[in-house]
Amino acid sequence: MDQTLLFATVAVAVTMFALIIYIGMGVVKARESSANRLQSLTPTRSEVLSSGFNERAVAPLVQGIGRIGLRFTPQGWGAKTNQRLVVAGWFPKVDANSWAAIRLVVLVISVILAFVLAGYVEGTTKILVGGLVIAAGFFGPESVLTRKIDDRRKAIEKDLPDVIDLLVISVEAGLGFEAALGRVVQNVPGQLSDEFSRMLQETRVGVSRQEAMKSLAQRTDVEDLNSFILAMNQADAFGVSIARMLRVQADEIRVRRRQRAQERAFAAPVKMTFPLVFCIFPAIFTVLLGPAFIQIFETIL
Repeated sequence: MDQTLLFATVAVAVTMFALIIYIGMGVVKARESSANRLQSLTPTRSEVLSSGFNERAVAPLVQGIGRIGLRFTPQGWGAKTNQRLVVAGWFPKVDANSWAAIRLVVLVISVILAFVLAGYVEGTTKILVGGLVIAAGFFGPESVLTRKIDDRRKAIEKDLPDVIDLLVISVEAGLGFEAALGRVVQNVPGQLSDEFSRMLQETRVGVSRQEAMKSLAQRTDVEDLNSFILAMNQADAFGVSIARMLRVQADEIRVRRRQRAQERAFAAPVKMTFPLVFCIFPAIFTVLLGPAFIQIFETIL
């Protein structure tokens, strides 16, 4: 019986892993297939057959699962999720519909896995194991998305002072702001350069610089970058020297980054209290007092 349960668990785990990978591939292709369908409203049979399996089968499946998942979400969840996906840098490859599909599939898989793992334990432990697995399936995708958003924000905050310094050098050398920004995009890779490149593309198709910067702020949601964009808009409105404003912004951003580093350093001792009390101290007491307790028990017995 134990071997049967072990075999079933391994089979389910492998199947779930393959399913998650397949669904992920379909999510990436879902938006692209939608754009392709808009370009050709009446595709021929040869065009349909020549498209990939993900576009013909997986993408519609993901969209259908996503529509089912959206029925169980509160009002406004789709717009809020789309904004979070934008900040994470996943939109439009992954939208709210696709994200709902991912969460629903992961939740169903976690429920199946919980029932399988429950066969190995007895009593109230079944409830604990099942609850932990289902909770991981329910909160896991959102935790991954939140971690992605935090990592992207940190990467942008880290690159922003250096990018502004390069902008200062380029502007003082005689380049315009757009030309200086293009030079930075070419020479500095990273999340921030990608966003600036998108902003330049928007300005080249007729979007004003203020609107393009506003969209940039909404896509990144980084406090330092929002301050920089606000200062840039004010400089354009009041005719302030861009080079001078950029230098002031670079200094202020470095000061704020230094202050955040100091705050994290001051908070480190507090965060170390838990591992010290519950991990390190018991180990020290065991090493120091363990032999004495053993001798006492041997003497008594």
